[in-house]
Amino acid sequence: MAGIELRRLTPADACLFREIRLEGLQHDPDAFSSTFEDERAQPLSFFEQRLIDSAVFGAFRGAELLGVAGFRIQPGPKHGHKGLLWGMYVRPAARQTGIGRRLVEAVIAHARGEVELLQLSVISDNRPARRLYASLGFEEYGIERRAAKYRGEYHDDVLMAKTLADLGENAASHSEGATA
Repeated sequence: MAGIELRRLTPADACLFREIRLEGLQHDPDAFSSTFEDERAQPLSFFEQRLIDSAVFGAFRGAELLGVAGFRIQPGPKHGHKGLLWGMYVRPAARQTGIGRRLVEAVIAHARGEVELLQLSVISDNRPARRLYASLGFEEYGIERRAAKYRGEYHDDVLMAKTLADLGENAASHSEGATA
């Protein structure tokens, strides 16, 4: 899609981020672990803080924010080598244009300098998203049954990961230590 600029959102973009996030939660409520009702009640500072705590990339056409995808490093000393791709959403009118692919590529490029493994979860019936992630090298490694329950309905999550660094040497030394 010509004329699309990708950039990392800053706290100054909190209003735009809040708007597209709430739209995503309302339009595709089953695709996210949060809810429209919960996030709508949050102050703007909540969205500013999310932009500080995570790397959120946005696809813009002029001043219009068409899509977003977030990245954060998983917390804790034993999980800091893993990152999470979260909050992926492209407005319906901008889908099938390559924006989603470009957003995920931006997250992958950013994550390469930060973590060894990039993980995500996607609702099992979202076949287009699963195909997109697989085409970018994410592999399905499990299914979390009944991962979410919203409005009385359960949804399964497909767990996917992409290796960003060679884990072979480290994994071998850890497994040797475990058997010693």
